[in-house]
Amino acid sequence: MGRKVPMWQCVLAIVAMIVFLFWNVMGDEGGEAHIGLILAACVAGLIGVANGWKWSYMEQGILAAINRSMQAMLILAVVGAMIASWMAGGVIPSMMFYGIKVIAPSVFLFTACLLCSIVSLATGSSWSTAGSMGVALIGIGTALGFSSAMTAGAVVSGAYFGDKMSPLSDTTNLAPAVAGATLFDHIRHMIYTVAPSWIIAEIVYLVLGFTHSGGTADESIVTAMLEAIQANYTVGLLFLIPPLFVIVAVVVKLPALPALIAGVLLGVPFMAFQGVRLIPGGGELSNVAYILNYGVEELPVGTDMVADPLVAEKLEALLTGGGLQSMMWTISLIMLAMCFGGIVDVTGVMGNLAEALLKLARGTRGGLVIITELSCVFVNMICCDQYLSIILPGRMYKEAFEDRRLAPKNLSRCLEDSGTITSNFFPWNTCGATMRSFLGVNSAYIPFAVLNWINPLVSMFYGVTGISMTEMTEEEYQHILEQREADKKAAMEAAEA
Repeated sequence: MGRKVPMWQCVLAIVAMIVFLFWNVMGDEGGEAHIGLILAACVAGLIGVANGWKWSYMEQGILAAINRSMQAMLILAVVGAMIASWMAGGVIPSMMFYGIKVIAPSVFLFTACLLCSIVSLATGSSWSTAGSMGVALIGIGTALGFSSAMTAGAVVSGAYFGDKMSPLSDTTNLAPAVAGATLFDHIRHMIYTVAPSWIIAEIVYLVLGFTHSGGTADESIVTAMLEAIQANYTVGLLFLIPPLFVIVAVVVKLPALPALIAGVLLGVPFMAFQGVRLIPGGGELSNVAYILNYGVEELPVGTDMVADPLVAEKLEALLTGGGLQSMMWTISLIMLAMCFGGIVDVTGVMGNLAEALLKLARGTRGGLVIITELSCVFVNMICCDQYLSIILPGRMYKEAFEDRRLAPKNLSRCLEDSGTITSNFFPWNTCGATMRSFLGVNSAYIPFAVLNWINPLVSMFYGVTGISMTEMTEEEYQHILEQREADKKAAMEAAEA
């Protein structure tokens, strides 16, 4: 269909993407990555046309790439509704309430990481966890004599634990979609690398906590948050049924979409306990539908009774939001990234770059894993966005993993073990800037974010040794080959038409 794209033009396509994204995200007026991706896709398309590739063929590549991510986009929409359902039904507030009550000064860092792990697992958001629970923990840690950097490290470790492991997290849905794995297979496979990393991190926090703790905790912030939650919601162990169901669904291997939809519906009855108000002129059912679509816009009672305005602001930020519409930003980003990815894929741009990089791996399984994870870190550093650190390396190395007959869940795990987890290390990355702003710290917290830097190392070790690296069956491998041929045939037929 076209000529092989010269290497300098392949590099030009990537450089154009980096330049546009940097201009888009870091411009004086601020911005999002969306327009930069559109412009980068235009450059990639022009390079393809210049080398004889027909637009109809490239368009087919775009549609094929979007189709491969469709499951993730559907799940993201359902997840948005689930977050709203759990917030309005008091499920997430109940998890917060019982989590905060277990804080003990003698094991503060351990508990801080544990609490943030619980909250982020419930919400699927590292940002919400750090921006609410994290702020309170920074204040408590200072009163106990811990440095802000040390406390922030424990907060970030816990926050990113849920960002990796929660079925509510957008990155947890995105990684398997890019790699061709299923959501729950991906989560179960990550346990092999995340569990030991989390245990090591908690052991480190126990040691640091016992050696650095001292003084008396200022419990006013914790008390204010507990009182505000109780004033706004009815809390109880009964409200933990929906998240427990989702956890069980992961264990028993229920299909992702039905299990998550059931999680949404399980949260709806609990809204009655929270006194969900009716919208003007609407019935109760329409009010519930409004919440599931647009999210929770305000707390049931409000935060006027909270003496500390900072606590009030952060509590409201944590317990409002969600909804199907809240996921459209991420869904649109995925679609636009797939436009760029689809073009550079079918024109061979990514293949040429991957071929050059794979030579560094020397054809070994361990080398492939290491190159993949280092590429994720590089994209986080250059492109300033954790979504792109999953999407771009995932597209680059998907066929290489398949050619080595490694199951797709191996690739999806590598993408999260490095792409998601290191996104906060760089101050100019959206995640890095957010964490530093929320927690009021500089990069000094990175050595104390034990989970975030040890997880990629554990993953690379597994890649080298082969531990938990699952191979495809012969039937699965043949299916992959057949799918490749079908995609090529469909693209050629579209081009001829």
